[in-house]
Amino acid sequence: MTTTLLEVNSIQALLGEEAEYLLTYKAKVSQDLLHLPGTDFIDRVWLNSDRSPQVLRNLQQLYSHGRLGNTGYLSILPVDQGVEHSAGASFAPNPIYFDPENIIKLAIAGGCNAVATTLGVLGSVSRKYAHKIPLIAKINHNELLTFPNQYDQILFGDVEQAWNLGAVAVGATIYFGSEQSARQIQEISQAFKRAHELGLVTILWCYMRNDTFKQDQDYHLAADLTGQANHLGVTIEADIIKQKLPQCNRGYNAVSKATNQSYGKTDERVYTELTSDHPIDLTRYQVLNCYCGRAGLINSGGASGKDDFAEAIRTAVINKRAGGTGLISGRKTFQRPFEEGVKLFHAIQDVYLSPEVTIA
Repeated sequence: MTTTLLEVNSIQALLGEEAEYLLTYKAKVSQDLLHLPGTDFIDRVWLNSDRSPQVLRNLQQLYSHGRLGNTGYLSILPVDQGVEHSAGASFAPNPIYFDPENIIKLAIAGGCNAVATTLGVLGSVSRKYAHKIPLIAKINHNELLTFPNQYDQILFGDVEQAWNLGAVAVGATIYFGSEQSARQIQEISQAFKRAHELGLVTILWCYMRNDTFKQDQDYHLAADLTGQANHLGVTIEADIIKQKLPQCNRGYNAVSKATNQSYGKTDERVYTELTSDHPIDLTRYQVLNCYCGRAGLINSGGASGKDDFAEAIRTAVINKRAGGTGLISGRKTFQRPFEEGVKLFHAIQDVYLSPEVTIA
């Protein structure tokens, strides 16, 4: 196993006053219910599924690469922000990333398991890098040139293009709760079916999107709503789920109260027996909805800023202790000097390599 760069006392220092709160907490839902990450994750969890040998091979390739190789954990660089947030807003802080090759170089230097980015980025350099790091082709995006701005995930590429450029996986986003979600669910379900036929792994960004979710706080980040989004994601056979770190709960209740209408279905035991206000419990509920961890949960969370290292370490500790599979780290890494981005990736990975950070 790779020697860690971040000692546990550094983890504690970065967590500050939350160190004991996060590192010693015992979760409400027992870890015994979960399929936890480990060196044998593919054999133990996926071998008896309907995934083909080609899909299993590519899953194993994802889990075997980089500093976290063969640990059962994932560290991924995602860069589709040039479309999702505009290239200017995303790359002006560090213009080297207008050149797609530097995105791949950052993922390699950072010891990532894989890099997830646009069809255009991968297509421009795939012949040089497809055999050096697992490539994940993101096939749909939201664009911000239409006026007024609209929020809809539309296809920018297809699964065959991802396969042809040597990708091991395809990624997609669904805006659950949006007016377009029914179309997106059907669209991506068909894309994932085709991906599995070609032997590609499927990764779904399960995002909530509806202005009604913003009330006294932002319920786009509610554990109950994001958990159900995860459950819909695994229903269309996403192999890995990407979700934002939960920050609150009772999203169903908040929407019903704000609109004076019944919304969705939930159960009071979700809030009294399966979760609490503790971030590890909230994240464990997300893991439960990923078929108890059969589909790995990778999180992101926290706005980019001067405390990126502390925020990233905190998110990694919560994800790992909740039973998650790893972190996906974009703007926190590429909107800073290259070497600092590498250092941040290594710090995140060290949390997953540390025997001192255990499952809650």
